Amino acid sequence: MNKEQETEFQKAVKTMMLHVGENPDREGLLETPKRVEKAYEFIYGGYKENPKEILEKALFTSSNDEMVLIKDIEFYSTCEHHLLPIIGRVHVAYIPDGKVVGLSKIPRVVNVFARRMQIQEQLTEQIADSIMDTIQPKGVAVVIQARHMCMEMRGVEKINSTTTSSALRGLFKKDEKTRSEFFSLINSPTGTRY
Repeated sequence: MNKEQETEFQKAVKTMMLHVGENPDREGLLETPKRVEKAYEFIYGGYKENPKEILEKALFTSSNDEMVLIKDIEFYSTCEHHLLPIIGRVHVAYIPDGKVVGLSKIPRVVNVFARRMQIQEQLTEQIADSIMDTIQPKGVAVVIQARHMCMEMRGVEKINSTTTSSALRGLFKKDEKTRSEFFSLINSPTGTRY
């Protein structure tokens, strides 16, 4: 953001505080517009990143053709309808076809898409499609389990309800055995943490 955009953003935050009945000039809120601006820059940093570039930087030739699973990737996002938090876990698996990707790149791709205004269903699809299109594996599976503060803090106020979404590509969609193995693995106890 340039200086003019920063000023405009901070004015908008002050206006929101006024509309909810707060005094933006009281001591505790004087720096809030600046803090909110910095927080938003971080929270929505996914708009500035390209998932394809992240994945392509860490592609390696491999003869492995067995499932690679990264389980329990914690994430947060923001509901595009209410700008309230979505908090959850992502499970991502793929079956290599001559290439594997550095393990840390999968959670980074999750962050790229999660750090945008989202709906969970679209987030799930974006992660799966990005991996499928860039790595070109035999299949990709993505499952997200999340809590939505737009359901818990307002509206129906259902605390601790969880939404699950999935996106299956390639072998995970076509082959029941592969799909069953994936769901069995993500539903098994994690076991020892290292």
